[in-house]
Amino acid sequence: MPLPTSTSTKRSKSASWPVEEARRLTGNDDADGPRALLVGCRVRSEDRDIVAESLTELARLVDTAGAIEVGCVKCEVKRPVPATFVGRGAIDRIAKQLAELDVPVRCVVFDVDLTATQQRNLESRLEVMVIDRTGIILDIFAKRAQTREGKLQVELAQYQYLLPRLRGLWTHLSRQGAGIGTRGPGETDLEIDRRRIRQRIAGLKKKLEKVRMTRELHRSERRKSQVQTVALVGYTNAGKSTLLNACTDADVLIEDRLFATLDPTAREIALPGNVKAVMVDTVGFIQRLPHQLVESFKATLEEVTLADLIVHVVDASHPRMEQQVGAVAEVLHEIGATDQAMVYVFNKADLVIQKPWLDRLVAAHQPAVAVSARDGSNLDDFRNQLALTLGRHRRRAVFRVPLARPDVLHILRTRAEVIADDIDGQHVVLTLRIGERLAGRWREFRIEENGS
Repeated sequence: MPLPTSTSTKRSKSASWPVEEARRLTGNDDADGPRALLVGCRVRSEDRDIVAESLTELARLVDTAGAIEVGCVKCEVKRPVPATFVGRGAIDRIAKQLAELDVPVRCVVFDVDLTATQQRNLESRLEVMVIDRTGIILDIFAKRAQTREGKLQVELAQYQYLLPRLRGLWTHLSRQGAGIGTRGPGETDLEIDRRRIRQRIAGLKKKLEKVRMTRELHRSERRKSQVQTVALVGYTNAGKSTLLNACTDADVLIEDRLFATLDPTAREIALPGNVKAVMVDTVGFIQRLPHQLVESFKATLEEVTLADLIVHVVDASHPRMEQQVGAVAEVLHEIGATDQAMVYVFNKADLVIQKPWLDRLVAAHQPAVAVSARDGSNLDDFRNQLALTLGRHRRRAVFRVPLARPDVLHILRTRAEVIADDIDGQHVVLTLRIGERLAGRWREFRIEENGS
């Protein structure tokens, strides 16, 4: 659908405002990608190292989005300016940098979250598209989502982000007219689009509610079959997908970029002691993860809140590891995933030079294990730790099952840890370490219970 160019443009009543049309404004004719100027903004009360790391991360986000960084401007403010976030002097420096570059720059990316008003005012002053940190992350998610569920979740987040910015987009569109009139479209057009977006948001929420109900049915089936769930969480690019691939038969995309995979993948993992579990890979977290994404991905993140065990995968080689751990903890708190058992996995141990430091790190975050998912080192320790943690609720019990019930014998032998297996006439006597739910299902055959 072509972009409207003036107030006289006619649109179908059934047409909605697609997010893709709004995103087309950031397009570029350059074959190798659009050029972007980065702006780092530090409020004086903020730590310089944290701001610098955030700006480095923004450069990776821009690269992941497919743009090319052509420069960087660093600004400092005592407090954010309500109208433009940064002061007049900083805006002049950014404008000067844009003028001095010998390549056309299509967008300026700010490493902060801007209000709709700040974004409009900056675009008016700089005469170039302005994107904030949330906008660039949403763009990456839109690019990376593959499944229908992922696309629905990203689209909902985009519309929620777009709604307060409609007036600014209409300003863009009115400027694209071929010199016909200088006024933007009237209030009626804005209200029409606002209403359409609200209707689309409501529709997306209904579809995602159906997704949530379907996921709940799947979880219910897993509970009936006594299969426990392990949710992998961690900072983006910490190695969750590599760990999943190494421990299961999954074939998840592995790429050294932020948010390489968005769509959740669930695979069964066999653990020592006949402990069965389903391991679920989830979307990577990041500092200041946009609230729209947390809200939109609730159906997926429920896998974390309802998991029997959370595995927090940490990039042990990253210089800002502690900040990344804190960012993940903030998101887990926001979604209400604070009561489950957790195992820390310090990944990329092969890249850590100071091994004694890594040993102390593991000792300080028990239960924890250091691994290298890439070369497979210490993965057996990881599986043993999962089995130990998931099996803590198991009890030692003795069952006497008739040989005529091979179905029961098969279930008990494959879903519980067998300590002893003896024949007693026409019966099999099994000494097991078994979960309460499974033991309760076959309590008619239980003859003895020896405690934990």
